[in-house]
Formats: sequence, structure tokens, C-alpha cells
Amino acid sequence: MKKYKTSETSASIVQEPAMVYGYQNYDDAGVFGLIDLAKKGISFKIFDNLAKKFPFTMQDWADFLHISGKTLSRYQKEDKSFDVLQSEKILQIEMLYKRGEEVFSSADNFMIWLQAENVALGRTKPQDLLGSSFGISLLMDELTRIEHGVLA
Repeated sequence: MKKYKTSETSASIVQEPAMVYGYQNYDDAGVFGLIDLAKKGISFKIFDNLAKKFPFTMQDWADFLHISGKTLSRYQKEDKSFDVLQSEKILQIEMLYKRGEEVFSSADNFMIWLQAENVALGRTKPQDLLGSSFGISLLMDELTRIEHGVLA
């Protein structure tokens, strides 16, 4: 099983698991690699690389991660690592980003979809589901349906 360092700067480690393990077909080693990465905790620097890809405020991110804005600011100031549950959520959102970019052929098109009211999701904006693992899973499923032309 490949080990990941959490101190890398230029090549975001958050991107590496998505590229190495894909988005749909995780073998046991891939899943255990992601679990190991989450257990070690995602640093704020790595999180910040992901956050810059999205048009969300830091308060939006705090809401997605179920922490206060003050806590997120403290993580930034101290370059603190996130706990396991927050790290898992960050990894899930990174994988969703990569999958969305793949399905829509561009990050811009994915962002438009993420922020637009969606009939298939009960007139909910997909971004409103990022605070829940179930919501992220639902979005991954919806991206697969879009990819295969199954529109509700």
C-alpha cells in the first residue's frame, strides 16, 4: 500500500488519491489508502488548494465541515490538520470535483451545475448537499447519470 506524506506543498496530496484510485472502482488498497490519509489528517494548506477551486466562502466551507468560522480561521493561522471526519469530507469533495470536471469536461461547467437549482435533486442546488456524506454520494450518483445520459 502506498503511503502519503501530509507535508507536500506544490503537488496537492488531496489530488493524488483521486488520480491514483479513480472515482468509482476502488480496490481494497485504494480504500485503505484514503482511510490512512484521512486518519493522518489533511493540513490546512492542502485544504486551501482544494478550496481555491470552488467559489465558496470560508464560512461556506466551515458549514460543509460542520465547524465554526472561527475554528476554520484558527486552523488557517496555525496550519492545523483537520480531524478524521473533516478530512474524509475534504477528500470526498475533492473526488466529487474531479468527477464533475470529468463529466462536464471543464471545472467551469461543473461549477455552473453545482450552483444551479437542479430539478432531479428536488430543486436543490447541488452545493447545498456538500455538508453531508449522503449528499455527496447523491451528487456522485447524479454525475454518473448525467454521464450516461439518464436525466430525470
